[in-house]
Amino acid sequence: MTEIPAEYRENIREKLADVRCFLLDMDGTFYLGDNLIDGSLDFLEALERTGRTARFLTNNSSKSARVYADKLQRMGVPEKYRDVISSGHAAVHYCLKHYPDRKAFLLGTEALRQELSGMGLLLAETAEEADYALLAFDTGLAYDRLCAFCDLVRAGAPYIATHPDLNCPTETGFIPDVGSFIALIEASTGRRPDTIIGKPYGGIVEEALLRTGLRREEMAMVGDRLYTDVATGVRHGMKGILVLSGEATLADLAASDVKPDLVFTRLSEMIPYLS
Repeated sequence: MTEIPAEYRENIREKLADVRCFLLDMDGTFYLGDNLIDGSLDFLEALERTGRTARFLTNNSSKSARVYADKLQRMGVPEKYRDVISSGHAAVHYCLKHYPDRKAFLLGTEALRQELSGMGLLLAETAEEADYALLAFDTGLAYDRLCAFCDLVRAGAPYIATHPDLNCPTETGFIPDVGSFIALIEASTGRRPDTIIGKPYGGIVEEALLRTGLRREEMAMVGDRLYTDVATGVRHGMKGILVLSGEATLADLAASDVKPDLVFTRLSEMIPYLS
């Protein structure tokens, strides 16, 4: 049995008392691959009983929100919880605010391209037509588009990335994620993004505030990664809660400078403290 250090088990009920909405990471927190983690649906039912709610929040910008909603539906998640907040959506709202009526050159999947265009983002077909560069998780990355993107960044155009994750977990291991693309582009151009939107940065927090209408102190960020999920909570005025059902271990916790407010083995372990 996992023995969680005492300092993360103190005053649990009091620390959760003011939380009205739990921002939930997905893979490693609510499910693993295509399988629900034991007790995840029970956790949502407990939120209902105690007048709370939740939103799923993901850094992965390779898929549309519809893909995530369909997956949650297949897992039996009620419709009200299928409104997934993604770094892609947050990036759109950031770009519409800061670069209105200007065109982005996007590195991203076709599904993401269609979704962002549908949200009103203006997309350039070529780098020459673009006003700024937008980097997302492009799992079908074409080398000629990468070169054009680097040319645009090298020329000094504003440069936004959806999230900083180096790798994306899959059922067979890890694949390079946007953080790896950032490193590649920096090696070629000498520039890092001017703005990164996803966890643990503030852009995705602003998106959550917009979607929920709640204050930061009324929310908790729950996830299985210290450096993205938990850091988002503790650095942006929310509770940061670690679950040990995915990536992070107690050894990682001991070595990390990111310290959560609370630690649980899985989501359902919180249930007795919500009433």
